[in-house]
Amino acid sequence: MTDPIPEGGPASAPRPNSPIFLTGGSGYLGRNLIRHFVTDGREVLALVRSSAAAEVVRGLGAVPIAGTLADPQLPQAMAGCEALVHAAAHTSHGPETPDHVAVNVEGTRAVLAAARESGVKRAVHVSTESVLLDGRPLMDASECRPFPQRFPGAYSRTKAEAERIALASARGGLEVMAVRPRFVWGRDDTTALPILVKAARSGQMAWIDGGHYLTSATHVANACHGIDLALRQGRSGEVYFVTDGPPIAFRDLVSQILETQGIAAPAKEVPSWLVQAVARMGEGLNRLSGGRIRPPVSRQDLATMAVEVTLDIAKARRELGYAPLVSVEQGLAELRRTCRNDL
Repeated sequence: MTDPIPEGGPASAPRPNSPIFLTGGSGYLGRNLIRHFVTDGREVLALVRSSAAAEVVRGLGAVPIAGTLADPQLPQAMAGCEALVHAAAHTSHGPETPDHVAVNVEGTRAVLAAARESGVKRAVHVSTESVLLDGRPLMDASECRPFPQRFPGAYSRTKAEAERIALASARGGLEVMAVRPRFVWGRDDTTALPILVKAARSGQMAWIDGGHYLTSATHVANACHGIDLALRQGRSGEVYFVTDGPPIAFRDLVSQILETQGIAAPAKEVPSWLVQAVARMGEGLNRLSGGRIRPPVSRQDLATMAVEVTLDIAKARRELGYAPLVSVEQGLAELRRTCRNDL
């Protein structure tokens, strides 16, 4: 851990002028969190692992702090920060790798322990609806729904363990909330959008069972808004879903997102039983080959995008005063403008 890299609600709510410590600041959600907090006049200290990441967060107005999630000097780096947003995660939906545990589980454990040691008062752990997935439809789920007995993949399993660790860390003066967005999309998307564009242009995209099942989604601005509200006035130990509001057909949402990039949505369809068989076979070959053969699709992928996943945000509305700031229509219009500007 080094010093900052030089240029080249509740009673325990953080003071408005106190810095926020952020992990995952150079990632898609992290970059937008920096924009959100800096626009609100907050100082952000962002943990970075590389000079390239430092340049990204510095360019957005944050102070880069060189180090890792497990750095023993992390408590000193957080000194003076009353708020933490832990957004760093290993998001691969493929077969399990050491990073799933090292980042999602042990990284969360280390970050929350450092926060408690340094005197941070409030922390938001960025979780995911994937902690509830088991491959079957998840319809109008609320935060009281228990974790499944079996997870579809390493991402869901390790993020569920991370959420348990984060909420269990709420002691010794530290209050912790978890926020679960679903299918984060919108401006500056360097995660889902490039994958969708590549698949559509290559002709490899097909709608599973037609793709007409419903999905909840969360524009990145709405995700940032929900995280900010939880940090300010969420109840310690509680979990909050944040989405764009009413669900939309998965096929309609993805088609409209692709159209903002000038790409016509594909018409190809494939039955779910066939894709499930391909996923099981691919994961089996991955294990037998010691990881040399990567499956074209995983059961984690299918649990996320091949069945209905819809969430009830009544709790966030009631306890946080949450309401989506950006509608689906507004988010799509923003993507169209961004695409035209990039041409």
